[in-house]
Amino acid sequence: MNFFTHVLHLVSSSAVAYFSANQLRDPQTRPNVLAGFQLAESGSVPFLEALGQRAATEGDTWLAEKLAKHAADENRHGQIFAHALKQLNKQVIDFKNLPKTATDGKPAQRRSPFFDAYFEGYSPEQLKPDVIDWTMFMASTYILELDASKDFARMANVLPENEPTSHNLKKGMLSIAADETGHAAYLYEAMTRRMPVIEVQKLVDEWRTRKVNAMFAMVSGLLQRRDTPSLVQDGVPAEMSSEDAQAPESDLIAA
Repeated sequence: MNFFTHVLHLVSSSAVAYFSANQLRDPQTRPNVLAGFQLAESGSVPFLEALGQRAATEGDTWLAEKLAKHAADENRHGQIFAHALKQLNKQVIDFKNLPKTATDGKPAQRRSPFFDAYFEGYSPEQLKPDVIDWTMFMASTYILELDASKDFARMANVLPENEPTSHNLKKGMLSIAADETGHAAYLYEAMTRRMPVIEVQKLVDEWRTRKVNAMFAMVSGLLQRRDTPSLVQDGVPAEMSSEDAQAPESDLIAA
């Protein structure tokens, strides 16, 4: 990674970290942040499970086991964020009930500017688990997991210790950060199993540059957006029992 890209990485990461930390610390915006995290973590599970099955079919038992654990971790992370929402008497909205058009009559924008920029040049077909290039998946996900481990730790550390809900959430997010560090480690090892270290570094640098560009695309989108769509609604999901709704965060972390 060249010096200019490194500087842009530090600037963009610091700016987004500051914004995210403030959003998480503020009781008014915290539910939306938690919902976004829940959707992101839980949403990756089917993709990772499919990749694990593909790796097993291809005879890569080591990778299949790592991907299975990765999927299980992401599922647990989603539960941690869902539980944090329940403690606030909130839940993720039902996207099936959302309008397919915006108020101006145009199709509702659901795609992420970040991922559009991050995966620029790749079609949706190329990103499906049954055909995605393994090294491309490993490098792109390595960058995301490595940065997520640092981001979750930073955000956790801004939460107050003197309030039980925040204290539990902090413990949960620090646990998630540790998992993300482990995910980044196995993905890097997976790349070194397939190519020389110098080639791995070139690939990592390419995706680091893509991440920097994607961060600026995301920031630009945030600045242009007049309001942030809500991802939450009031109430605890009907399928949750009263015991589940009141379960201590430590039970989910240890799951």
